[in-house]
Amino acid sequence: MKLSCLLLLLLGTPMAYAQDDLGALQAQWAICEYQVPAKQQSDCLEKLSVAADRIGNQDHARVDILIWAAIVKSSWAGSKGGLGALGLVKDAKQKLELALRLNPEALSGSAYTSLGALYYQVPGWPIGFGDDKQAEQLLKKGLAINPDGIDANFFYGDFLLDQKRKDEARLYLNKALHAPARPGRELADRGRRQEIKQRLLKLQ
Repeated sequence: MKLSCLLLLLLGTPMAYAQDDLGALQAQWAICEYQVPAKQQSDCLEKLSVAADRIGNQDHARVDILIWAAIVKSSWAGSKGGLGALGLVKDAKQKLELALRLNPEALSGSAYTSLGALYYQVPGWPIGFGDDKQAEQLLKKGLAINPDGIDANFFYGDFLLDQKRKDEARLYLNKALHAPARPGRELADRGRRQEIKQRLLKLQ
Protein backbone atom coordinates (compact mmCIF):
# COMPACT_ATOMS: atom_id res chain seq x y z
CA MET A 1 0.00 0.00 0.00
CA LYS A 2 1.37 3.41 -0.95
CA LEU A 3 1.84 5.99 1.79
CA SER A 4 -0.83 8.23 0.26
CA CYS A 5 -3.37 5.39 0.50
CA LEU A 6 -2.37 4.69 4.11
CA LEU A 7 -2.86 8.35 5.01
CA LEU A 8 -6.32 8.27 3.45
CA LEU A 9 -7.07 5.18 5.51
CA LEU A 10 -5.90 6.82 8.72
CA LEU A 11 -7.98 9.91 8.01
CA GLY A 12 -11.07 7.79 7.58
CA THR A 13 -11.58 8.19 3.83
CA PRO A 14 -13.46 5.23 2.31
CA MET A 15 -11.26 3.05 0.14
CA ALA A 16 -10.92 -0.48 -1.16
CA TYR A 17 -8.93 -2.74 1.14
CA ALA A 18 -6.20 -4.98 -0.21
CA GLN A 19 -4.10 -7.92 0.90
CA ASP A 20 -1.22 -5.55 1.67
CA ASP A 21 -3.27 -3.86 4.40
CA LEU A 22 -1.49 -6.13 6.90
CA GLY A 23 1.92 -4.81 5.88
CA ALA A 24 0.63 -1.24 6.01
CA LEU A 25 -0.76 -1.72 9.52
CA GLN A 26 2.47 -3.30 10.71
CA ALA A 27 4.57 -0.52 9.21
CA GLN A 28 2.42 2.27 10.64
CA TRP A 29 2.33 0.58 14.06
CA ALA A 30 6.14 0.54 14.12
CA ILE A 31 6.17 4.26 13.29
CA CYS A 32 3.66 5.04 16.05
CA GLU A 33 5.45 2.81 18.54
CA TYR A 34 9.08 3.69 17.85
CA GLN A 35 9.30 6.98 15.96
CA VAL A 36 6.41 9.23 16.96
CA PRO A 37 7.16 11.54 19.94
CA ALA A 38 5.71 10.31 23.23
CA LYS A 39 3.16 13.14 23.44
CA GLN A 40 1.72 12.21 20.04
CA GLN A 41 1.93 8.42 20.35
CA SER A 42 -1.51 7.84 21.83
CA ASP A 43 -3.17 9.89 19.09
CA CYS A 44 -1.21 8.03 16.41
CA LEU A 45 -2.24 4.65 17.79
CA GLU A 46 -5.86 5.73 18.24
CA LYS A 47 -6.14 6.66 14.55
CA LEU A 48 -4.45 3.44 13.53
CA SER A 49 -6.78 1.43 15.77
CA VAL A 50 -9.83 2.97 14.12
CA ALA A 51 -8.35 2.15 10.72
CA ALA A 52 -7.53 -1.43 11.72
CA ASP A 53 -11.05 -2.01 13.01
CA ARG A 54 -12.46 -0.61 9.77
CA ILE A 55 -10.35 -2.97 7.68
CA GLY A 56 -11.36 -5.93 9.83
CA ASN A 57 -15.04 -5.06 9.46
CA GLN A 58 -14.67 -5.22 5.68
CA ASP A 59 -13.57 -8.86 5.76
CA HIS A 60 -14.31 -10.93 8.86
CA ALA A 61 -12.26 -13.83 7.46
CA ARG A 62 -9.00 -11.88 7.82
CA VAL A 63 -7.71 -13.37 11.06
CA ASP A 64 -4.37 -11.64 10.48
CA ILE A 65 -6.07 -8.24 10.50
CA LEU A 66 -8.10 -9.22 13.57
CA ILE A 67 -4.89 -10.04 15.44
CA TRP A 68 -3.26 -6.79 14.40
CA ALA A 69 -6.33 -4.76 15.31
CA ALA A 70 -5.90 -6.24 18.80
CA ILE A 71 -2.16 -5.52 18.87
CA VAL A 72 -2.70 -1.89 17.87
CA LYS A 73 -5.47 -1.50 20.46
CA SER A 74 -3.24 -3.03 23.15
CA SER A 75 -0.44 -0.61 22.25
CA TRP A 76 -2.87 2.30 22.35
CA ALA A 77 -4.00 1.18 25.81
CA GLY A 78 -0.39 1.03 26.97
CA SER A 79 0.28 4.53 25.66
CA LYS A 80 -2.93 5.94 27.10
CA GLY A 81 -2.56 4.32 30.52
CA GLY A 82 -4.87 4.62 33.51
CA LEU A 83 -8.33 3.18 34.05
CA GLY A 84 -9.40 4.55 30.67
CA ALA A 85 -7.24 1.93 29.01
CA LEU A 86 -9.13 -1.02 30.51
CA GLY A 87 -11.89 -0.89 27.94
CA LEU A 88 -9.30 -1.00 25.17
CA VAL A 89 -7.49 -4.05 26.55
CA LYS A 90 -10.78 -5.87 27.09
CA ASP A 91 -11.67 -5.25 23.46
CA ALA A 92 -8.22 -6.45 22.40
CA LYS A 93 -8.68 -9.57 24.52
CA GLN A 94 -11.99 -10.37 22.83
CA LYS A 95 -10.43 -9.96 19.38
CA LEU A 96 -7.53 -12.26 20.24
CA GLU A 97 -9.85 -14.90 21.72
CA LEU A 98 -11.89 -14.80 18.51
CA ALA A 99 -8.73 -15.11 16.42
CA LEU A 100 -7.73 -18.20 18.42
CA ARG A 101 -11.11 -19.79 17.79
CA LEU A 102 -10.85 -19.08 14.05
CA ASN A 103 -7.19 -20.00 13.45
CA PRO A 104 -4.83 -20.41 16.41
CA GLU A 105 -1.78 -20.77 14.17
CA ALA A 106 -2.37 -17.55 12.20
CA LEU A 107 0.69 -15.28 12.00
CA SER A 108 2.82 -17.99 13.65
CA GLY A 109 0.75 -18.10 16.82
CA SER A 110 0.81 -14.33 17.40
CA ALA A 111 -2.63 -14.39 19.03
CA TYR A 112 -1.32 -16.67 21.80
CA THR A 113 1.68 -14.42 22.39
CA SER A 114 -0.31 -11.18 22.32
CA LEU A 115 -3.02 -12.51 24.61
CA GLY A 116 -0.43 -13.92 26.99
CA ALA A 117 1.22 -10.50 27.12
CA LEU A 118 -2.09 -8.90 28.05
CA TYR A 119 -2.63 -11.39 30.86
CA TYR A 120 0.62 -10.47 32.63
CA GLN A 121 0.56 -6.75 31.87
CA VAL A 122 -3.05 -6.02 32.85
CA PRO A 123 -3.90 -5.76 36.58
CA GLY A 124 -5.70 -8.69 38.14
CA TRP A 125 -9.13 -8.84 39.77
CA PRO A 126 -11.00 -6.69 40.78
CA ILE A 127 -9.54 -4.07 38.42
CA GLY A 128 -8.75 -6.18 35.38
CA PHE A 129 -8.41 -9.73 34.09
CA GLY A 130 -4.67 -10.19 34.65
CA ASP A 131 -3.56 -13.72 35.53
CA ASP A 132 0.10 -14.80 35.57
CA LYS A 133 -0.68 -18.52 35.33
CA GLN A 134 -2.86 -17.99 32.28
CA ALA A 135 -0.22 -15.67 30.82
CA GLU A 136 2.50 -18.32 30.99
CA GLN A 137 0.31 -20.99 29.43
CA LEU A 138 -0.53 -18.74 26.48
CA LEU A 139 3.02 -17.50 26.01
CA LYS A 140 4.31 -21.08 25.95
CA LYS A 141 1.75 -21.98 23.29
CA GLY A 142 2.98 -19.06 21.19
CA LEU A 143 6.56 -20.26 21.61
CA ALA A 144 5.61 -23.81 20.65
CA ILE A 145 4.34 -22.53 17.30
CA ASN A 146 7.12 -20.00 16.73
CA PRO A 147 10.12 -21.07 18.85
CA ASP A 148 12.62 -18.76 17.14
CA GLY A 149 10.41 -15.66 16.81
CA ILE A 150 11.61 -12.35 18.23
CA ASP A 151 8.25 -11.44 19.78
CA ALA A 152 7.45 -14.90 21.16
CA ASN A 153 10.80 -15.03 22.94
CA PHE A 154 10.77 -11.37 24.01
CA PHE A 155 7.37 -11.50 25.67
CA TYR A 156 8.08 -14.78 27.44
CA GLY A 157 11.43 -13.41 28.58
CA ASP A 158 9.78 -10.20 29.76
CA PHE A 159 7.18 -12.22 31.64
CA LEU A 160 9.91 -14.26 33.34
CA LEU A 161 11.73 -11.05 34.27
CA ASP A 162 8.50 -9.73 35.78
CA GLN A 163 8.29 -12.98 37.77
CA LYS A 164 11.92 -12.52 38.93
CA ARG A 165 12.94 -15.77 37.23
CA LYS A 166 16.12 -14.09 36.05
CA ASP A 167 18.11 -17.01 34.66
CA GLU A 168 15.20 -18.16 32.52
CA ALA A 169 14.47 -14.58 31.47
CA ARG A 170 18.05 -14.08 30.29
CA LEU A 171 17.84 -17.22 28.16
CA TYR A 172 14.74 -16.16 26.26
CA LEU A 173 15.71 -12.51 25.96
CA ASN A 174 19.06 -13.47 24.44
CA LYS A 175 17.27 -15.78 22.04
CA ALA A 176 14.95 -12.91 21.09
CA LEU A 177 17.93 -10.60 20.57
CA HIS A 178 19.42 -13.00 18.03
CA ALA A 179 16.15 -13.97 16.34
CA PRO A 180 16.07 -14.00 12.53
CA ALA A 181 15.28 -10.66 10.86
CA ARG A 182 11.76 -10.23 9.50
CA PRO A 183 11.68 -8.93 5.92
CA GLY A 184 9.73 -5.69 5.74
CA ARG A 185 9.71 -5.33 9.53
CA GLU A 186 13.09 -3.63 9.90
CA LEU A 187 11.86 -0.72 12.03
CA ALA A 188 9.88 -3.03 14.29
CA ASP A 189 12.89 -5.32 14.69
CA ARG A 190 15.18 -2.42 15.62
CA GLY A 191 12.70 -1.10 18.14
CA ARG A 192 12.10 -4.51 19.67
CA ARG A 193 15.82 -5.18 19.98
CA GLN A 194 16.22 -1.93 21.89
CA GLU A 195 13.53 -3.10 24.29
CA ILE A 196 15.29 -6.45 24.65
CA LYS A 197 18.60 -4.75 25.46
CA GLN A 198 16.87 -2.63 28.10
CA ARG A 199 15.50 -5.76 29.75
CA LEU A 200 18.90 -7.46 29.64
CA LEU A 201 20.46 -4.45 31.37
CA LYS A 202 18.10 -5.07 34.29
CA LEU A 203 19.59 -8.54 34.63
CA GLN A 204 23.18 -7.38 35.01
